Amino acid sequence: MNAPYQLPARPPPPAVSLIGVPTDIGAGTRGASMGPEALRVAGIVPALERFGIEVRDCGNLVGPANPQRPPLHGFRHLEEVTTWQQVIHDAVFAELQAERVPVILGGDHSLAIGSISAVSRHCRTHARKLRVLWLDAHADFNTAGITPSGNLHGMPVSCLCGYGPAQLTGLSGDVPALHPDELFEIGIRSVDPGEQRLVHDVGIEVFDMRSIDELGMREVMQLALSGMDADTHLHVSLDVDFLDAEIAPGVGTTVRGGPTYREAQLCMEMIADTGRLASLDVVELNPALDVRNQTAELAVDLVESLFGKSTLMRRPHVLYGTPGVRDTARAPRVR
Repeated sequence: MNAPYQLPARPPPPAVSLIGVPTDIGAGTRGASMGPEALRVAGIVPALERFGIEVRDCGNLVGPANPQRPPLHGFRHLEEVTTWQQVIHDAVFAELQAERVPVILGGDHSLAIGSISAVSRHCRTHARKLRVLWLDAHADFNTAGITPSGNLHGMPVSCLCGYGPAQLTGLSGDVPALHPDELFEIGIRSVDPGEQRLVHDVGIEVFDMRSIDELGMREVMQLALSGMDADTHLHVSLDVDFLDAEIAPGVGTTVRGGPTYREAQLCMEMIADTGRLASLDVVELNPALDVRNQTAELAVDLVESLFGKSTLMRRPHVLYGTPGVRDTARAPRVR
């Protein structure tokens, strides 16, 4: 007689540290500095605790105020942004060393320079592989020479890949902090011309919205998640403008034609299926532009899915850890 089927053992729930980063210093529109409190009001702590996760809210980091100055040598607020990134790096690295999962509540997307630099340092220290999923409407690969605005929230990926001022590119202790083959960008639909050429030249794998339309979110995520193993640290950097503006109005840089609610949920659920999520940014939420906090509530809903909530009634399984898949099924470049 066959033994009864047993579900695979689930790993114990992670210990999560929430780190608020109340700044819009890298953005062109004020308001993202209020994002951390909007996420707390939307119930991010009880939402995670429902899964048995031990949640520690570390409060908000403190850094320079937004001086609202024009660009200087291609950058707006470089000195102040650098101070913020060092503070973020140190806070995230401390939580990683304590074997906790840091969840950054932003704040504009420049904060990913600090958070991913800390993750990169942690991975080198512990001989772990790094995988970064950049969920965004924008490629964020501008540089001082091609930026139309000087806003550093349009430059975090380029800085992490070594294209930027030394005080930002060297934050992790190694340059670059992030190699192109460690990164997938998903949902991209707004790229400046010079930025597009640079992304092509560097060789970053980009699934733009046409890729999602043609392949479907499931295949895109299978490609982006393939090849990970038990030694892989998965970092997700979620810019709320990744989502279609009709469901997520509370951002300063909305771009029409993003993923729908169900596409976004599938994206999050497939990330959760891997069991590899080890750090997270939630950025660019702007309550000043939101409608009754609906974008913050949607962001919390997606974070729940990243940590295991599923709308699907089926057995848990891990699909995306097959070594070598990434080599045989390459993602299309940005169009």
